[in-house]
Amino acid sequence: MKRLSRKTILLLSVGIALVAGIDFWMGLRSADGTQPAIESITIATNTEYLGACPVIAAQSQGYFSNHRLRVQLQPYSSGKQAMNAVLSNKADMATVADIPIMFAALNGLPLQVITTIFRTGQDHGLVARRDHGINQASDLKGKRIGVTLTTSGHFALEVFLNRQRLDTHDVQLRNYPPEGLLQALVNGEVDAVSGWDPFLKLIQERLGTVALRFPGRDIYESIYNIAALTPYLQQHRQTVVRLLRALEQGERFCRSQPTAAINLLPQLTPEGKAALLAEWPLHHFGLELDQSLLLVLEDQSRWAIKSGLSPASTVPNFLDYIYVDGLKAVSPNEVTIIN
Repeated sequence: MKRLSRKTILLLSVGIALVAGIDFWMGLRSADGTQPAIESITIATNTEYLGACPVIAAQSQGYFSNHRLRVQLQPYSSGKQAMNAVLSNKADMATVADIPIMFAALNGLPLQVITTIFRTGQDHGLVARRDHGINQASDLKGKRIGVTLTTSGHFALEVFLNRQRLDTHDVQLRNYPPEGLLQALVNGEVDAVSGWDPFLKLIQERLGTVALRFPGRDIYESIYNIAALTPYLQQHRQTVVRLLRALEQGERFCRSQPTAAINLLPQLTPEGKAALLAEWPLHHFGLELDQSLLLVLEDQSRWAIKSGLSPASTVPNFLDYIYVDGLKAVSPNEVTIIN
C-alpha cells in the first residue's frame, strides 16, 4: 500500500483543522471537537408577512436543521401577538416590527433585539371606501378608521394624519385585530382602515374599484426584527450564532430567488403574487443592527408617551434592548450601532 507523503499528510491535517475551525466558528462544533446537541426553538412569527421570509425560508430549505436547530414556527397575525407569546413564555423568539419592541422597553421588560431581518417602506398605508365619500386624504376628517392599536399600523396612521394636518382627534379610531380589518370595512363598520400587507392588498382585491389606497411611502419604514427575552439569550449564546447563520442563508434565498420566496406565502392570490414580485426590488432583506433602529425607537417612544399610550415618562436607553454579541460573531460589519 502506497504511503502518503509528508506534504499530503500536512495538507490533510490543515484541511481537517480548517473544517473544525469553521464548524466551531459557526457553532456546529464545541471546543472539544464534538457536535453540539440539537437545539429546539419556537419562533412566534407572522407566516403570511413578507418580512418573515428569511425565517420561513430557513425552515423550508433546511437551513435551520443544517445548523442543528429544530425550529417550530408559531403563527400569529401581528408582531404584537408574537411578542406577547414570548413574554408569556409560549415561544422563545418573535419576529416583530419596531413598535412592540418600543412598548416592551417603555414597560421595562427584559427583551432584546437579536437582529433586523427586513426593511421596507412599501407595506403600510390606508385603504378607504370611495363610496363613503373619501376621494382624497383630507376627506378622512371625521371618518371612522379601523386600526390595530399600539402596532405599527397605529403609528403609521398617526404620521399619515399629521402630514394632512390632522390627528387622531379629527377621526374616530376603531380597534380591530389585523385579520378583522377586511370584514369591518366590507360591512361598513368603518370608512377606512390602516395596516400593512398582505391584509391591505387582500382588502383592495375584495373591494375592487371602491377601494382607494393611500400608500405609506415616506411615512413609515417597517423595520422587522427577531427578539427574545434577555435571560434566554444569556443562556443560549451559541444557539443564537447558529440561528443567525441559518437566517443569513434564508435572507440570501429571499433576496436572490423572489419567485420561489413568494411561493412560501401561500395565502397570496395570483394577483397579489404578481404585484409583490413587481415590488420586490424595493424591499430589503438582510441581517443588521443599525443605528437607525435606535433613533426610530426613540422617536416612537416619545410619540407613545405624548399620546398617553404608556405610563412611562422618560425615553429608555434602547442600547439596553439590543443584543449585539450574536451578530458581531456572525457578521460584524453589519453591526453599526454605536455603543
